[in-house]
Amino acid sequence: MTSTPSLRDLPSIDKLLQHPLTGDLLAAYGRSLTVEALRSILDEQRQAILEGNATAVATPDTIVQTAHDWLENILAPTLRPVINATGIILHTNLGRAPLSASAIAATNAAALDYSTLEYDIVSGKRGSRTVHADKLLQRLTGTDAAFVVNNNAAAVLLMLMALCQGKEVIISRGQLVEIGGGFRIPDVMAQSGAKLVEVGTTNRTHIHDYANAITPDTAAILVAHHSNYKIIGFTTTPALDELAALAHANNILLLFDQGSGALLDVAPFGLEPEPTVPDGLAAGVDVIAFSGDKLLGGPQAGILCGSKLLINQIRRHPLARAVRSDKLCLAALSATLTHYLTGDVLQAVPLWQMLSRSLADIEKTAVIWQKRLKENGIKANLLAGESRVGGGSLPGTSLATKLIVIDSKNVEKAASDLRAADIPVISRIQDGHLVVDPRTVLVHQEKSLLDALIKVFIGN
Repeated sequence: MTSTPSLRDLPSIDKLLQHPLTGDLLAAYGRSLTVEALRSILDEQRQAILEGNATAVATPDTIVQTAHDWLENILAPTLRPVINATGIILHTNLGRAPLSASAIAATNAAALDYSTLEYDIVSGKRGSRTVHADKLLQRLTGTDAAFVVNNNAAAVLLMLMALCQGKEVIISRGQLVEIGGGFRIPDVMAQSGAKLVEVGTTNRTHIHDYANAITPDTAAILVAHHSNYKIIGFTTTPALDELAALAHANNILLLFDQGSGALLDVAPFGLEPEPTVPDGLAAGVDVIAFSGDKLLGGPQAGILCGSKLLINQIRRHPLARAVRSDKLCLAALSATLTHYLTGDVLQAVPLWQMLSRSLADIEKTAVIWQKRLKENGIKANLLAGESRVGGGSLPGTSLATKLIVIDSKNVEKAASDLRAADIPVISRIQDGHLVVDPRTVLVHQEKSLLDALIKVFIGN
């Protein structure tokens, strides 16, 4: 007859620490974490015995192995590489734009060694971190000066606080946007201390609407680009140069939350035209704010460009230090901007590789994948489809692509199994089928993707 497990049957921590397998845990994780893991497993065993749920006491071998699993689980990184097979190029949840090889190398170099982040080599005195991307942005955009912070939401908040606090800011009702994470322009303006003045209607705002709203307390007109939605049909809105003329005639500022950070015209790639940063400045915008990790193709950053007087005023604001960029961001951003100057941006920056990739090239890849899957007994069809830019950029526009379509008895389980792969595969479910889009799969991840598909669907 089997005896009922009791607390005295549990091994002591000291005994477990002397177990042959524990030596590997101590070497890999240190004594403190190893003891914590062993205690956690013993506590679970103890609780099961006290509640009468234990049929047997785990052996020391089992306890040590369970402790190993416990340690691996709590120390496993939560920020992991994934394979983006969704066809959404700037997938916000997947980290938006992958970096170029040069940007990665620059980031590694900045992380590895001490750097000239705020040090002037010539004078031997303290320098400024603002110089690192400033000259590159001047060349690329035509701006007089620039300032880089940690994201575009911070850039907009800082711009409004530094230039408009306590004053009125006029904005069209059609531009009172909310983007991901509950970021709302009206809320940001309230936090900045600026006073929101709404003009026009959702779909139509005229130049006279802005003109009629200007008072002695007006500091600026703010234009917020429709980054994640689109208004079509019976619409009108003044051009930037019209608003600039109105603002400057009344000695107020024109501020532009451009958002996407487009430095190149996207129309040649089959996408709807997007206002570029240089175009905004050329139209007379006083300060423009945009992201680094959207259509610019770099790291997360908020970039402010404008006149030296205004940018210096922004730099001196107390909030500027709280939201300033770090050396890794500046290194990656500078390397990314350099691609635009050297003319290899379409070849070097992953975002632009994906945007400029031809349908014929994607179809060629899809056929190769289809053949590999067929060799492993997996039926996959090719289907004309659409890739999207994503990331709150170019809403309502898409790029033609060729999808791999795989049938499954349980498509939800198949998608879940792909997410459980060694390198998780993020796919799409469309019309009850699992689909993958070659456009957003990085070249070095193609083998891992196919291995995962074969493992999940073989014999399915």
